[in-house]
Amino acid sequence: MDSLPSSQLIYDWNKLDGFEFRHKPDFQLNDETLRDGLQSPSVRDPELSQKIRLLHLMEELGVHSLDIGLPGAGAHAVEHIEALMREIVDNRMEIEPNCAVRTVLSDIEALLGISERTGKPIEAATFIGSSPIRQFVEDWTLDHLLKLTEEAVSFAVGHGLPVMYVTEDTTRAQPDDVRALYSTAIRAGAKRICVCDTVGHVTPVGVRNLLHHVRKLVDEIDPDVKIDWHGHCDRGLAIPNTMMAIASGVDRVHACGLGIGERCGNTPMDQLMVNLKLEGLFDGSLEKLSEYVHLVSESTGTPIPRNYPVFGEDAFRTATGVHAAAVVKALRKGDQWLADRVYSGVPAGMVGEAQEVEIGYMSGRSNVDYWLESHGYKSTPELVQRILTAAKETPRVLTPSEIHVLVEEHRRQTDDDKRS
Repeated sequence: MDSLPSSQLIYDWNKLDGFEFRHKPDFQLNDETLRDGLQSPSVRDPELSQKIRLLHLMEELGVHSLDIGLPGAGAHAVEHIEALMREIVDNRMEIEPNCAVRTVLSDIEALLGISERTGKPIEAATFIGSSPIRQFVEDWTLDHLLKLTEEAVSFAVGHGLPVMYVTEDTTRAQPDDVRALYSTAIRAGAKRICVCDTVGHVTPVGVRNLLHHVRKLVDEIDPDVKIDWHGHCDRGLAIPNTMMAIASGVDRVHACGLGIGERCGNTPMDQLMVNLKLEGLFDGSLEKLSEYVHLVSESTGTPIPRNYPVFGEDAFRTATGVHAAAVVKALRKGDQWLADRVYSGVPAGMVGEAQEVEIGYMSGRSNVDYWLESHGYKSTPELVQRILTAAKETPRVLTPSEIHVLVEEHRRQTDDDKRS
């Protein structure tokens, strides 16, 4: 049978007639792996050489900007930030750097020194708490926050640094406080503001409500000011929230490799890029995404869970008889596109992976037939039954070495039967 058009094989409820994913056509990605991601108490600080390789992978993947560190963290942080800046400058990289700084002049002065020594402006991501719960705990008043905001932003802008003004915990802040803080920062010269779901509180509905409020006040003061979204995953909603932020018209979204970061982490950059690609919102190649993910894992000491989307060990493996049979039938039609989608929402080939058929206690003959053929063995009913029997008696997937032993045992027995 000839292949059918993809539209007839998969009915896409994500894209009904008349549907359009509304977004800024030039929205950007900001990678926070080397700053907010490293605030996780379970990760280690990567070696400088690993950070430099990650920097180049971000550039190759089409990431537009990255946070290269927190100068206020000390001499070691400054050393790495300056080295990353020199790598960007010396290689004439397109990726744009930014650094997190408190709304404290000493932090901004440290950043200014790095910028002057490397000959390139660094966007100052000046952050300050905004929610009433944070104000209460810190004994802050709104007037105090507004004073710090105006001083810090004016100082950075006055010394030639572009400013992204970041309000921590925006998703639990009072509407009037949000308006007052952003208005003050914009009037002081900030050209970008960042809306943060610092504790992973918000839902997609809340994202839309908050960003409509922020967009309205930005349009009133200076429509040219850009809006960023920075989300966390405490409720497991980081990806849907970030997708909603994009659909609500933000200019840039933040994410980290493997979603690392404090508590339950940040929006995972790898999962975000895969979803953007599947929605037709990202034109670049994801060929380097696997290397990026595994380098983040290796350099920070963060294990990749087996069932982690796309890059986990089990992402494209199946040992279930019905599922494997469908994949095998697709492969035998000579159609990799079909095999990549019949039991998978993410095409393995899109990220340089492939479907894998294993043999376990829930497997059927199709699993064994395919495994034997793909490993250069002739499949016979007796051999298939021998392997299936062993699989049904084993409470896990058989390893390749175990299957090879079963094949060899069957061969020897067959030879002995022939001689007797």
